[in-house]
Amino acid sequence: MSKEDFYIGYLPNAPKSISRFVKMVVVVILVVVAGLGFGFTSLQNEFRPATFEFGEYCTYEGIIMEQPYPRLLVKRPGDTGALASYSQYYLATFGKHGAAEAVAGLDAHNVKFDGSLIYADNQTMIELADAPVEDLGAALNRKQLEEARKLPIEELGEFTLKGEIVDSKCYFGVMNPGHLKVHKACAINCILGGVPPVFLTKDKQGNIAYYLLEDEQGNALNKRILDKIAEPLEIKGKVLKQGDLLVIRANPDTYKNL
Repeated sequence: MSKEDFYIGYLPNAPKSISRFVKMVVVVILVVVAGLGFGFTSLQNEFRPATFEFGEYCTYEGIIMEQPYPRLLVKRPGDTGALASYSQYYLATFGKHGAAEAVAGLDAHNVKFDGSLIYADNQTMIELADAPVEDLGAALNRKQLEEARKLPIEELGEFTLKGEIVDSKCYFGVMNPGHLKVHKACAINCILGGVPPVFLTKDKQGNIAYYLLEDEQGNALNKRILDKIAEPLEIKGKVLKQGDLLVIRANPDTYKNL
């Protein structure tokens, strides 16, 4: 090493050869970091379209169905058919809570309330505003009351499905991606709080399908599936179609971990 290349710390400037070397190293590091950043972001999957209209409230009217999970039935405009022609909305309240308490005692009643939409794909939920649900009285006549209590059910048969249990509120739009193990703790708290659990499946072409989870008798499952949330599962059960909702009924003790 020549005398010119020797750097003494108290001197104001480093020798030119050392200065050039340090600058070159810094430039190389910056290029490598930028390349790694671009590479990592390009490998990430794009978030699927999912929306939570937080703070945007609309007024909704329809018929409440309390069981097995609260939902709202809304007549489609211009449709004169029976309850099969109703749109169905999952319901939840602020935070990690379902809507069971908010609509208690209103089964098959016409109601009115304000809420915000949560939606992804063809699935829609309403988060109720922090205000009482207005009871407009029982459905208008006996026939409509019976229709509201028993939405037409089409049995599609028994199927074996592979997928993951997600909490519908987060997955439909409140959080994105809202599934897999990174979201497990949140999903457990949401489902424990009464948010409807949904079985998320994908076929080989990547097409997504959602199945509301019920037991064999059509009851809610929230507390019975907490240890199975956000895990790869296989469920064998009876698949039903209720209006525009798909449902799978099976004993949660028969769910298989993959």
